[in-house]
Amino acid sequence: MATREQENIQLIREYLKALESAATGENLARFFTTDAVQVELPNRLNPQGGRSDLATLLRRAELVPNLLRSQNYAIVSELAAGEHVAVEATWSATLATGFGSVAAGTEMRAHFAMFFRIENGRIQSQRNYDCFEPWT
Repeated sequence: MATREQENIQLIREYLKALESAATGENLARFFTTDAVQVELPNRLNPQGGRSDLATLLRRAELVPNLLRSQNYAIVSELAAGEHVAVEATWSATLATGFGSVAAGTEMRAHFAMFFRIENGRIQSQRNYDCFEPWT
């Protein structure tokens, strides 16, 4: 029988796989509590950072296929304690649309530290510390 920590880590692995496949709607919402919140700390791509509720997360997910041809989360390490899960991952994505001086087809890379709080088998909160590799 799996421990709560093992179940929580598995939930996060499945969530990251869903993000890779550009899940939207209920296919993404199923990972979250209805009062879920995601906090993105300031980074090069989003200098002001941000805070999103579930409705905002779902709206933003609808944009992904227009922005990215593909994306991948390679888990470097993961740790669970009770209802908390911490994941270090390397993210890579191929742009479908260029921005600024970055052309469509460019591969972007970042190193993410993600901290989750799980409530009743769903993500209640997520905090991201995203460190993007240089792009021109």
